[in-house]
Amino acid sequence: MEPQEHPQTAETPSDAAPAGPLRLTQKAVDMIKLTREQEKLDPASGLRVAVRGGGCSGFEYALDFELEARENDFVLEYDGLKVFVDAVSARYLEGTEIDYVLGMTGAGFKFNNPKATGTCGCGSSFAV
Repeated sequence: MEPQEHPQTAETPSDAAPAGPLRLTQKAVDMIKLTREQEKLDPASGLRVAVRGGGCSGFEYALDFELEARENDFVLEYDGLKVFVDAVSARYLEGTEIDYVLGMTGAGFKFNNPKATGTCGCGSSFAV
């Protein structure tokens, strides 16, 4: 199945309003592409963004690389990077922005999720 033909596909530049459940900043897109390159992954690999049960707050974010969308995925595109989000995770991620931040405590991806009612210190666990 070609992601472009998927009924929930949306091609969205990183600076435009999201057409799906989440938005990535240009910094995040650049770091994802760099990571994919450094890990010598297929340049066609897209990023899977998911929510799983676990973590100290009840849910945690998961990021991984995949080559193809799954059935019922939202398929977004940011500056040539495909992003896959399953329908269940999309409910928890609606309105979320993923950024890449550098700070005194280190660097990493930051999830700005308006649905999160609480988070833990690690930044990858949240409650709704």
